[in-house]
Amino acid sequence: MSQATLGDDEELFGEAANEMREDVEASLEEAWATLPAADDIWKTDADNVLGVLNGLNSALDAGDAEDSLRDAKKWFTMGQRADAFDDADDLEEEIEALEEAITDISEAGEQVGELTSTIPALRGTLQDAGPADVDDDESEAADEDEDEE
Repeated sequence: MSQATLGDDEELFGEAANEMREDVEASLEEAWATLPAADDIWKTDADNVLGVLNGLNSALDAGDAEDSLRDAKKWFTMGQRADAFDDADDLEEEIEALEEAITDISEAGEQVGELTSTIPALRGTLQDAGPADVDDDESEAADEDEDEE
C-alpha cells in the first residue's frame, strides 16, 4: 500500500468516527425529545381519580425513546470497539442517564397501570360496604328523629 492510501484511510476513518459520534448524539437527542414532558405527567384536566390515572398512564409512554436509545447504543458500541472516539465518557454518561429515565418512566407506568385496575374495584367494594339495603332517605329521616329527641 502506498503512503497516500494510508493517509486517505486515516482521513476516512476520522470522518467515519465523527459521523458515528454525530449519529449517537442525534439518536440521544431524539430519545430525549420523545420522552414525556414534565408537565404532561404533572398537570391534569380529569374529573376523578380514574381519569387522572388513565391520563397519567397515557403520558407515561417512553415510546420511540427506547428505539432511539437502542440506535445510540448500537453506534456507540461500534464506535467504542473500533476505538473511534477520542473521548466517549460524555456519550456513555448520557446513555446511562437516558436509560435510567426510561426505566423510571416504565416502572411508574406499571405502577399506575396497577392502580388503574385496582381503584375501580376498591370503589365498588366501598360502595357495597356498610349496612345492607338501607335507603339514604330512611337513614336521613332516622338521623333527624334522633336529633329531635
